[in-house]
Amino acid sequence: MAKAQRQADLFSGEPAMPEGFDYRQEVISTDEERHFAAWFAQLPLAPFEFHGFLGRRRIVSFGWRYDYAGRQIRPSADIPEILLPLRQRAADVVGLAAGSLQQVLVTEYGPGAPIGWHRDKPMFEEIVAISFLAPCLLRFRRRLRDSWERRSLEVMPRSAYVLSGAARNDWEHSIPPLSALRYSVTFRSLRDA
Repeated sequence: MAKAQRQADLFSGEPAMPEGFDYRQEVISTDEERHFAAWFAQLPLAPFEFHGFLGRRRIVSFGWRYDYAGRQIRPSADIPEILLPLRQRAADVVGLAAGSLQQVLVTEYGPGAPIGWHRDKPMFEEIVAISFLAPCLLRFRRRLRDSWERRSLEVMPRSAYVLSGAARNDWEHSIPPLSALRYSVTFRSLRDA
């Protein structure tokens, strides 16, 4: 599997991605992608809800779910057996034991669905996301004194990325509206778990 460079090429003029970001292409096959996408389409996905507002993306959580009203995580349905090999693949990418990835979020981004600027909640630590179907632009920003430092990368289908360290804690990330259907499966470890 191909691994992205963590530093920019000296002669490319491209800035380095945030420290703690890792990107791998082709972590799953096209057959696996089709298999999982068909399974995702059957899930009880619900619009993302944030303090009474509904987002354009649809989600379902396993293991744990974040309760925005209570500002804490709560137990959710067990991680389905079909996702366990995918969790192992994610664990291999980040270098953790599969069991440490205790929270799974399946997200469906229909055409026009974005995700706004955010940092993952502080009770989560390592984050590994695997992409399915359509590519997306993953954007990063970090506040400087009176401006923003920005980075971006096109995330391809069947790839995985890791957010840890500074990329996870110091930078916000977002995805602008998509032009075609995309799924992502995000695996998270818990702090002090």
